Amino acid sequence: MRWWSVANFVSNAGTWMQLTVQNLLVLQITGSAAATGLSMSVQAAPALLMSVLGGAAVDRWPRKLTAAVSQALLAVIAFTTAGLVALDRLDMTTLMVLAAVTGMVATVDNPACALLGNDLVPAEDVPSAIGVGALVFNAGRLAGAALAGVTVGLLGTAAAYFANGFSFLFVTAVIPFLHPAAGAVRQVTGPAARRSKSDMSAREGLAFFARRPRLLALAGVTGISAVFGRNYGLTLAVLVTGPLAGGAGAFGTVSTVLAAGGIVGAVLGARLRRPSVRLVGALAAGGALLQIVAGLSPSLAVLLVLVLPMAVVESVSDTAGTAVLQTDPPAHLRGRVLGVWGSVGTVWSLGGPPALGLLMETAGPRGALITGGVIIAASIASGHVLHRRRTLATSVTLSSKDAVPLPALQTAA
Repeated sequence: MRWWSVANFVSNAGTWMQLTVQNLLVLQITGSAAATGLSMSVQAAPALLMSVLGGAAVDRWPRKLTAAVSQALLAVIAFTTAGLVALDRLDMTTLMVLAAVTGMVATVDNPACALLGNDLVPAEDVPSAIGVGALVFNAGRLAGAALAGVTVGLLGTAAAYFANGFSFLFVTAVIPFLHPAAGAVRQVTGPAARRSKSDMSAREGLAFFARRPRLLALAGVTGISAVFGRNYGLTLAVLVTGPLAGGAGAFGTVSTVLAAGGIVGAVLGARLRRPSVRLVGALAAGGALLQIVAGLSPSLAVLLVLVLPMAVVESVSDTAGTAVLQTDPPAHLRGRVLGVWGSVGTVWSLGGPPALGLLMETAGPRGALITGGVIIAASIASGHVLHRRRTLATSVTLSSKDAVPLPALQTAA
């Protein structure tokens, strides 16, 4: 697990280097901010259509082999892009094609790597392993964003792609040496896993997800939070540079505090032993209330005080939700459930920013933060009330069915 965490840190740092540089590269080629957004959407779009199939592949194939092959393919794509950039042969069409291929490979790589980390620890330690993964992700994001500027300044744009390619190769080299701990949940592969073609189909994962109220509730809470409460890079940027009259440096400070809060939250999330959807909902509602107060901030100093707990709550909530998602389904279905989640998550990741942007256009940054927080808190409270009523109604119905009339008892006696 330690080796896997080191490999993930290196890979995440390389990935964030490439993502940072890719935006600059698109701007250099086209001079268009819209084209930058389009390149990100093209890379994310395959997850909308192919994640379910990618999850099915992860359940069907040996996980270590699947992760190693997908990481090697991502390395090839990164090296290809680096070579084209170095030779000045990269145009916008080629970049879009490479971004789309990267997105397709990621539909298999993401669930394979996520579940491979869980396979390395005892079943009771999986929530902690997910928390460690979140910590590694946030640390890698900080390191990658910082290294991107240094690398481009000293060695050029192609160097960032080369570095990301080597980071994928490092992960590929580590995977063969990973061994599960005693008590770890082991993936069933080979003939025993091939019960029938229908049992291993993507449709089974969709059906399980649709029949599981916990997962549907988790999707609802996460979706509404993602659309109205998680895009702090957009809402706080407009709030800081607009009503609070701060500059780019002030927003940089806010971004740093957000990143630090994410790391603190990941450390706290790693200590969760029994994460639940109820905990995710409570944290999301708490974050929504903090967001409302942030929208009312009279100064940058007050906002900075609020930003840290907002990031901590968001990070702990994400860690708890991921733990529920990866432990609730049976082991043979987890890849497909993650695939379904990838498709569902792509919907709100693509639709959330435009919807939030429209809300800011009509209500302003303060209004967007306050309105979004109210929507999140009210939706979670309503869902909780409906769940309690349904639970009470079910218990009353069961009690009435269990009650046996007195004459029947006498007859039976």
